Amino acid sequence: MDSIGTNTAPGPGATSPALAPAPGPQAPFAAPDLVTVPARQGLEAVDIIRRGAGQAAPGVGPVLHDGSGDTLGFLVPPGTADAWDLPGSACTQTNGRGMRFGDLAAAPTAGGTGWLLPPDAVGPVTDPEVLRAALGEAARLIEAADNCR
Repeated sequence: MDSIGTNTAPGPGATSPALAPAPGPQAPFAAPDLVTVPARQGLEAVDIIRRGAGQAAPGVGPVLHDGSGDTLGFLVPPGTADAWDLPGSACTQTNGRGMRFGDLAAAPTAGGTGWLLPPDAVGPVTDPEVLRAALGEAARLIEAADNCR
């Protein structure tokens, strides 16, 4: 998950406040944090958030997948890692490490990591509370499905 690019949210002139650089040339911005989860739970969470997005809930933001398909990474607002404590997941401050701006989805990232949902297709980062609720629901659904076997 080494190469994250600039976010250009859908729609003319619209940009994501959490990923877009501040006005002016080469202005600094607040780098997003990254919540990583097992792929199965993450995919369920993406579906849950997308189903609820039309009901006044914010939609899912950019999502990375690792080359092996074991984990998904959700971009969340900076500072989320300071209070993230959901078991089975991790939240890491990116501090802009590995960030590239301008050619978001053009080149594959290092280690086979790539975008499941690229920023230019989905817009702003995922709201941490929405993600937390979706991951909890996903865990319950997976547990129920596994217990039916």
